[in-house]
Amino acid sequence: MKFSCKNGILIPDQLSPSQEHSSDSLPISKIETLPQAPPMNLHYSYNKDLQQLLSGKQLLLDDIPFSLQDIQSHYENGYLSYRKSIMIEKNKYTCVRCGNQQKHLFAAFPCARCGENCVYCRKCIMMGRTSTCSPLISWRGPDIPIECNEPPLHWTGTLSTGQGLASKAVVEAVQNTKSLLVWAVCGAGKTEVLFNGINTALLEGKRVCLATPRTDVVLELSPRLKKVFPDIAVATLYGGSEDRHLYAPLTIATTHQLLRFYHAFDVVILDEVDAFPYSVEEALQYCVEQARKRVSSMIYLTATPDEKWRKECKKGKRSYVTIPARFHRYSLPVPRFVWCGNWQKPLNKGKLPANVHKWITERIHDNQQALLFFPRIELMEKVLPLLKTIHPKIETVHAEDPKRKEKVQAMRNKEIPILLTTTILERGVTFPKLDVAVIGAEDRIFTESALVQIAGRVGRSSDFPSGDITFFHYGKTDSMVKARRQILSMNKEARGRGLIDD
Repeated sequence: MKFSCKNGILIPDQLSPSQEHSSDSLPISKIETLPQAPPMNLHYSYNKDLQQLLSGKQLLLDDIPFSLQDIQSHYENGYLSYRKSIMIEKNKYTCVRCGNQQKHLFAAFPCARCGENCVYCRKCIMMGRTSTCSPLISWRGPDIPIECNEPPLHWTGTLSTGQGLASKAVVEAVQNTKSLLVWAVCGAGKTEVLFNGINTALLEGKRVCLATPRTDVVLELSPRLKKVFPDIAVATLYGGSEDRHLYAPLTIATTHQLLRFYHAFDVVILDEVDAFPYSVEEALQYCVEQARKRVSSMIYLTATPDEKWRKECKKGKRSYVTIPARFHRYSLPVPRFVWCGNWQKPLNKGKLPANVHKWITERIHDNQQALLFFPRIELMEKVLPLLKTIHPKIETVHAEDPKRKEKVQAMRNKEIPILLTTTILERGVTFPKLDVAVIGAEDRIFTESALVQIAGRVGRSSDFPSGDITFFHYGKTDSMVKARRQILSMNKEARGRGLIDD
């Protein structure tokens, strides 16, 4: 779409009479300096449905079910803004929505809207095509008030001592618009720690987003938060979600969905900040920052901050609070290192090292459920036929498995005795009574954080607070040693603070 600029107003060519099409009309990205948005006409009767749709968003024209005439009228009266979706500077492109600047992730196509070859961003095309002639459209009219006359939190549970201290820190970060890292061990009860902070934010009329890299975590958190905040609207956003256009005081979203938001939230809570793909995708880190208001609180949650963040914490450069103990006041199970020789040779032949085979048969004999982590899909598929001779209901699961959800549920129902898995189950799943082993723990796929998370699957229930976690290996690695050291360090801190009893 091309725009001309008349009297400091951007006008789409489609809304100009054909004889008035200016020879200097251009795709929006090629207009060197966009005019300032028109001043707000306080007497204009704006469309509240459009306000609901666009508040805190940056959407493409195709995402907005209103006529171009309606959109332009709101723009000319100061209620909407047009922004470039692709910036061009010295023949270099930047996607304003996702921050992409990689040359190979831009391409050109013959555009019917502007009649030119338009450059578009391939990086975020799954959210709609940003291009040199496509404006990003945002609301700049009155905010939608968030009114909570009564505390919206309905929860009768109690926090542990460690949870209580962290909850207080979260509330203070919300009240003072600060950033905070909540460094909590696996199974510490991080979600409950957030309740009072969210409650405080809503009472202050603030809009809150809880974001996480993975859809399955969104689907787990949504019913829990709806249950404790039953009287407010909660938007649940992931690929294919029905809440895509719902304006809500509390939003639970995958980090990908934040690409559509712009200066929307007073409080952003980022769960599993170290998890893939957020930890490696600069576009996701960019869009989380862009979704925040300029003055806002940022709460990070993780059990496994990376080395850079840990150093910042120790040097006082990052505000943080630790929860070094689980709510049930038992120490974290510590991994055992067990040498199993060159495990790849027997695995490639569909066999297992003897001590791994023994570990599995003991669990079957004791009717003890277990997870067995493998570094690669093809390796666990090769040994599955052998293990099915031990027990026919042993199964495998991985990210591309179409029956992944059904298998995890079958494991919860205790229908599967042992589940072979990749790192897809290193986090986000809880089974009450479980042993865990890693075969090939020295493989580079098993980073320090992955191994801490895997160990964190064991002993999560107060009824079964212990269990076996074994790293079978063909040589210790720094990641293995650091993972065990981190777990021991948390146990030591918890014991020193009187947070565990064993």
